[in-house]
Amino acid sequence: MANPPIGKLDHIGIAVKSVAEARKFFEGVLGATLQFEAANEAAGFTLAAFDLNGLSIELLEPLGANSFLHKFLEKRGEGMHHLTFNVPNCKSKTADLKDQGVRIVDEHEWSPTSFESFISPRSSHGVLIQLGSGYPTLNSDPTWTRKKAT
Repeated sequence: MANPPIGKLDHIGIAVKSVAEARKFFEGVLGATLQFEAANEAAGFTLAAFDLNGLSIELLEPLGANSFLHKFLEKRGEGMHHLTFNVPNCKSKTADLKDQGVRIVDEHEWSPTSFESFISPRSSHGVLIQLGSGYPTLNSDPTWTRKKAT
C-alpha cells in the first residue's frame, strides 16, 4: 500500500542574485503578486514571496558572500533551490523519516507550533525538500500577512 502524501506543497524556493531584478520577470511577465518581503540577517538571505494564481513562489537573495545562497549561486547559478511542504506533525514525521533511513540535513524548532526540517538532495534525487509547520517556515501561514500590515 502506498503512503499518503507527506503534506501539501506550500511554496517553491528560487535562488536569485537579485530579488529586485527577478521581480521584473515574475511580476511583469508571469503576473505574480507580491505577498510579503522579509530579511533573515542571521541566516544570510532576504526573500520575497509571490502568489502566482494560487502557487506561492519564494525568491531568495543572499546577504553577503558568507551566505549559503551565495555559495549555491556560485556553484549552480540561479534557479530552483527547494520545495517546501506543509506537514502536519512535522517533528514526528521527521523522526519517522530518519527511522526509514532518509537523510535529514537540518532541523529547527521555532516554537511549539512551528518546526522545520530539510531532506537532503542525496535522499530525494537531487531536490532539497523543506518540511514544515507554522510561521516562519510556511508562506501560507497568516502571520506573514499580519506582519506586512503592521
